[in-house]
Amino acid sequence: MRILISGFGTVGQGFAEVLASRRAFFEKRYGKEVKIVCVMDSNTYVCDQNGLDPIELVETKQTNKKVGTQKYTDSIQIMDSVDYDLLVEVSPTNVKTGGIGLINITHALECKKDVITVNKGPLALNFDKLITLAKKNKCKLRFEGSVGGAMPIINLCHENLIGENIRSIRGIFNGTCNFILSKMDNGQPFEQALKEAQQMGYAETDPTNDVEGFDSACKVVILANSVFGRNVTFSNVDITGISSVTSEAISLAASHNMVIRLIGEVSDTKLEVSPRLIPKGHPLSITGTLNAAQIVSDLAGPITISGRGAGRLETASAMLSDLISIMDDRE
Repeated sequence: MRILISGFGTVGQGFAEVLASRRAFFEKRYGKEVKIVCVMDSNTYVCDQNGLDPIELVETKQTNKKVGTQKYTDSIQIMDSVDYDLLVEVSPTNVKTGGIGLINITHALECKKDVITVNKGPLALNFDKLITLAKKNKCKLRFEGSVGGAMPIINLCHENLIGENIRSIRGIFNGTCNFILSKMDNGQPFEQALKEAQQMGYAETDPTNDVEGFDSACKVVILANSVFGRNVTFSNVDITGISSVTSEAISLAASHNMVIRLIGEVSDTKLEVSPRLIPKGHPLSITGTLNAAQIVSDLAGPITISGRGAGRLETASAMLSDLISIMDDRE
């Protein structure tokens, strides 16, 4: 299994570290090596058909802030110059155009290559086209880590709950917002809680995608299309973020033994992200940076899952499950 990685930030590096730590597992399970043959970062790349050392790649990026010394401007040209089986697309998310991630994923699928991605932009904007292209060319497009990080929701719905009629999914899909609202529960004003989230690395310098609900909206689109078979995009989501949630609203909720949480909800007819009143003690009243989701199906009833929605190794664990699924299908 020869892998080309596009994007070598936190998640890309985490995935490389996981590959290094699971080398013996792959040898035992498949009798073959999983190797990285190329990595493209923001404007540099490195390739070796014999395989690149994952740990050396990470150390180089952390030391030099670059993955290689060779520069490039055309990712397609690099992809076409490498003999690879699987594209791992983890470049930065662009919810407006899909960015370079959409270009790379589309090209890989057109070339009949399997793809694993956690890049929400392409999936939120062009899900149906990408899935149709993958089916046409008999290749796999897997994206477990795009919703909830380490929280196993997509594969749970498709595999463990196969045959069920899933009626709805409601959840907390953004750990940054949950951290801020949890701090507001304890009396901090919004701006102070946001500043603390930024200082701890949970929120970006520009927190718009998180606090305005855009990140959560991408995730409910992915769930709507992949679990409910809908054909919707980011523009179809009714979105209200948390920037308008006041300390007074938090206090009023508390007086009724409730908390306010940013909830994404999806069903056959619903597609919404908004602050909701949640009873204290309810599975979706969790605090901190965790993600949580409640899946309601006709046979199993409500099933609640939670986990870390982001993180270097946490997201890489979801990508590992996708890789194993693809390799199992090849056996």
